[in-house]
Amino acid sequence: MDILETSAYDRRQRRNTTCVLFLYLLPFFASCAIYFYLWIPDSAPSLLAAGIKATPILCLVLLVLIYNGGWSLVGVAGGLLLSAGGDCCLIWPELFIHGMGCFALAHLVYSFSFLSSRFSATSSSVSFFILYLILWLFGIGMYAYLVPFLQLDPEADVLVPAIGGYILLIVIMATLAARTRRPLILLGSLVFMASDLTIALTKFNVFDVEYKKHIIMTTYYLAQLMIALGDVKAAQEEDADDIHKWKRS
Repeated sequence: MDILETSAYDRRQRRNTTCVLFLYLLPFFASCAIYFYLWIPDSAPSLLAAGIKATPILCLVLLVLIYNGGWSLVGVAGGLLLSAGGDCCLIWPELFIHGMGCFALAHLVYSFSFLSSRFSATSSSVSFFILYLILWLFGIGMYAYLVPFLQLDPEADVLVPAIGGYILLIVIMATLAARTRRPLILLGSLVFMASDLTIALTKFNVFDVEYKKHIIMTTYYLAQLMIALGDVKAAQEEDADDIHKWKRS
């Protein structure tokens, strides 16, 4: 097989892979549509509401498992699974700390995943160091801004350190996402931060945002989708590189 034939074959394979991937994503889009149609945030807390809210993320778990196998449970699929647990907890306001704990663990799992060989990156340029600095300054500034509002909460003794730890973990996750140099992973982490920022500003009465629930859930589902697709794409590229190396050998 010469170079032109190999190139044409690779293009056909990419088209076929894209079509199959879209089919696998249909359950995710359908479950998102059901969630927004039923508008779960305005319903009474229940196991049904928790299940409907978590279903789109569980669809992404299955997608990553199908493409990347069971080992992804200690990677992005595991982070998605923990996120689904957080979604269920946040249906009940009194389980806010538990939900935040699930998402904190998800960010930790994502971070370790972004350090794996699949996401190994070359040395960072100056522009990326500037991005890292911006992320950390933003995280520190956001926490300093939130602390006075957190101290007004009846559970301030728990919330002040818990929110600080959570911000630390999500900034670490976003920093490592930037390190991967993969646009979907990086954008997913930044959109995730935007979703959580909206939650913090509205939950702790910093200020109210019109259509806040729409913003929170749309950005949240979008962030998780981009992280899942970024992981799938990284695995596909890794497999393609292995095949090309085998052909050349």
